[in-house]
Amino acid sequence: MRINVRYFASIREALGPGEALDVPEGTTVGALRERLIAASERHGEVLARGRALRAALNQAMCDESAPLADGAEVAFFPPVTGG
Repeated sequence: MRINVRYFASIREALGPGEALDVPEGTTVGALRERLIAASERHGEVLARGRALRAALNQAMCDESAPLADGAEVAFFPPVTGG
């Protein structure tokens, strides 16, 4: 499955606007986060488990158990962002 990952606020400043990834069927938002953490040292620092961050799936807030589908858009952002 091909998905799009978008980053916002301080995460975007650290990692850029986002990336497109191929992930296996059955991947959840939490599994995606783990994959991204392992992708590079910088990803690991910014998306680390000890850091508070929020996720949205197809522009709706979600928790990490949300399953991904082909073409999904997943966004990661800090819990408080400015406009």
